[in-house]
Amino acid sequence: MIQSSSHFIAICSDSIGETAEAVVQATMRQFDLPNTEIKRYMNVRDEEELREMMEEVAERGGLVAYTLALPELREAIKEESVRLNVRVVDVMGPMMQAVADTFNNDPFEKPGLLHRMDEPYFRRVEAMDFAVQYDDGKDVSAILRADLILLGVSRISKTPLSMFLAHKGYKTVNYPLVPELTPPAQLYEKLEGKIFGLTINAEHLLKIRSERLKVMGLPNNAQYASIERIQEELAYASRIFGELGCPVIDVTDKAIEETAGLILNDLKIL
Repeated sequence: MIQSSSHFIAICSDSIGETAEAVVQATMRQFDLPNTEIKRYMNVRDEEELREMMEEVAERGGLVAYTLALPELREAIKEESVRLNVRVVDVMGPMMQAVADTFNNDPFEKPGLLHRMDEPYFRRVEAMDFAVQYDDGKDVSAILRADLILLGVSRISKTPLSMFLAHKGYKTVNYPLVPELTPPAQLYEKLEGKIFGLTINAEHLLKIRSERLKVMGLPNNAQYASIERIQEELAYASRIFGELGCPVIDVTDKAIEETAGLILNDLKIL
């Protein structure tokens, strides 16, 4: 018997399991279950492999979220669910069935279609490379080649937001706004609709910066984490946003996905 004090959720997929895990992660944000382990079982292609996974889940008292394209594997996991008394959740099945019934069309039933190496895949890879290479204002010339430009003060989540948007296929540059530095001239060129300003509650940012200093082993009385300095930076950023006439998003208590959704919705590309 496998002993574990944590809650256990298995992700079972005949591809890489990213879709199911995203749903599970979003769901877990609604619960206070700090000791939850989420484990991916990827590229599951035969019933024996599936049975071994289900037996482990049964021993650990967990549940399974799955995305399986092949009908025989979907049937097998349902049979194992009954045999072992393990709760399983079909993440894509109901939606696939709804589309099939509504539009009188049959799914391809091929594993891994979401992540096949087609044009969108290569666009995402290129965008990720772009975001890494030009992170945090490393090269201002990239501003004119970007699909999106994010502006904001330090520790406002510009980098993770850039990476998330890059995963959606958008070349994203983020540039830090500091009162002592003049913003690059490229920002004032014709970039309407591409620039987004990020702001945050000063007290919230104070907590974030104080934690950052603690992690780095630095004294928490540094100017970087003083409320006066933070207010000065936010006011400066607000003035720059006004000059550029760009949309401003308050990221206080927002998840990265929520902020990205607001940006994409503003672009009318959702």
